[in-house]
Amino acid sequence: MSATPQRNRRARRLTLAALAVTAGAGAMVAAALPAGAASGGGAAKSRTVDVQLLSFNDFHGTLEAPQGSSGTVTERQADGTTKAIPAGGVEYLATGLREARKGHEYSVTAAAGDMIGGSPMLSGLFHDEPTVEALNKLKLDVTSVGNHEFDEGKAELRRMAYGGCHPVDGCFESGKEYTGAEFKYLAANVTDEKTKRPMLNPTFIWQKGDVKIGFIGVTLEGTPDVVTADGVKGLKFGDEVETINKYAAELNKQGVKSIVALIHEGGLPASGAYNYDCDVPSAGAGVSGAIVDIAKNVDPKVDALVTGHTHQAYACNIPDPAGNPRMVTSAASYGRLFTDTTLTYDRQTKDIVRTAAVAPKPVNKIVSRDLPKAPDMTELITRWNALAAPVASRPMGFISADIAGRGSEAPEKPLGDLIADAQLEATAPAAKGGAQLAIMNPGGIRADLAYKAAGAEGDGVVTYGESYTVQPFNNLMNIVDLTGAQLITALQQQVSGTVNGPNPKILQVSKGFTYTLDMTKTGADRIVVDSVKLNGAAIDPAKTYRVAMNEFLAGGGDGFTVLKDHKNKLVGVPDLEAFNAYLAKSTEASPIAPPAADRITVVK
Repeated sequence: MSATPQRNRRARRLTLAALAVTAGAGAMVAAALPAGAASGGGAAKSRTVDVQLLSFNDFHGTLEAPQGSSGTVTERQADGTTKAIPAGGVEYLATGLREARKGHEYSVTAAAGDMIGGSPMLSGLFHDEPTVEALNKLKLDVTSVGNHEFDEGKAELRRMAYGGCHPVDGCFESGKEYTGAEFKYLAANVTDEKTKRPMLNPTFIWQKGDVKIGFIGVTLEGTPDVVTADGVKGLKFGDEVETINKYAAELNKQGVKSIVALIHEGGLPASGAYNYDCDVPSAGAGVSGAIVDIAKNVDPKVDALVTGHTHQAYACNIPDPAGNPRMVTSAASYGRLFTDTTLTYDRQTKDIVRTAAVAPKPVNKIVSRDLPKAPDMTELITRWNALAAPVASRPMGFISADIAGRGSEAPEKPLGDLIADAQLEATAPAAKGGAQLAIMNPGGIRADLAYKAAGAEGDGVVTYGESYTVQPFNNLMNIVDLTGAQLITALQQQVSGTVNGPNPKILQVSKGFTYTLDMTKTGADRIVVDSVKLNGAAIDPAKTYRVAMNEFLAGGGDGFTVLKDHKNKLVGVPDLEAFNAYLAKSTEASPIAPPAADRITVVK
């Protein structure tokens, strides 16, 4: 079932009248604290104490500093201009978090999912064991699952959490067995279809002395829409708000009044700058998307929402249903930012103080590469790189300049065109499927291709490690029959429906396939049907076309439900193999230039 209609019904069920009963149950301290209640000073224990909450999201196994534009954050300057600042890399993230913790007696570190999955080769080649090891060293306390935690299925996720060597590839380091996560993975809204029980812990209680904070972790209800069917087989994903409210009530019964929800679902700020004030002109006015509806309906018992999934940066105050100020944060992705929030804990009420005067104050901080590298993370990266080197350092091809992919905010990405062309070339021969065009989901492009060498390979050389980082899922190519009408519907589903209407996902297309995208219109009308052409000829709705795509798209992933209705499927090579074969045609004397990205005409 799609998420939006369910949320509309939920909004009617969760009326303010029903929630008002809970608002007085410790959701905030309505009256001013008595004189002397502030923390600090005197031998007696103060009534309130500041708890530091450090948080991040969507790390995706990015241990080394990400390359290209996906390795920068946008900073708004005082004069209104913006500046791109290099950021990210676990060596710097570790230093940033450790420095931030200094002087804070009470500090907890939490994350909002997608810690693993879609990872660069350094982590992905080893089924993300290096990332979990790094997160253990970072002293992460707790994280929700995200959709990418399910990329390899529920059994592999449990192995990530609890340890044990890989059932096929075995143990990667001689004499060492993978020991699992030292932090808690939470999956409150992910239940086993047979047992009806959560597949992992739904909640976690962090405690230091007499201070207790409860965490509830959920992933987006629409996870099955963005993960392969095998990855979520046997699992049911429940409504985020209903789940959070259920477990908030249970934590309250256990005497835990301070609650943070870790939600792998997010919003879209009006600006891409990490330091944009999304509370102007009013609280939460500068952010939109699924998280807004969630925030407005989560019980006032919950004191803060740490979010993710959209890879955006924001720190907003979206008031809870009782009107109390409540922070909603996200720290972009790839470890480029972390959020530092002060929660004022009242020992008498055991709750977080949330008044207009004493509201939680979140700040997103850059993981600057000017920070000193953490030696233990350098050692970790060096050790795993040595294991990966024989495979990762192999040259695949040559490029003449940066080719933007994940780091591009344009609907059509140069690297998207390159990947689609590679897929078409691999599947066009009659014996390979006879494809006439190829389409690629933008979310499957995980990085940029950078011209500058990351190691000793030389500028312009694309290594296997770099191509793997761009295409890490190893999805098999599917070559299928679609009618022209179905193809047009697929284009319309990019910009309409409950999945892609609020946040369009523009398919990357192979050479010869062109059309106009009119963003001044709404929904399916954004696709100018008469403009859709293949090699200059208008698409005939009644004609059948051979179309290449990865198996995720062929299964209807990312909201492209019409693609499931294909016929005459032929399974081809893995997408990474197709990409590498295309790169291999280039030479140092004749490198691949960035495609012009002129196949989709965008009207703004």
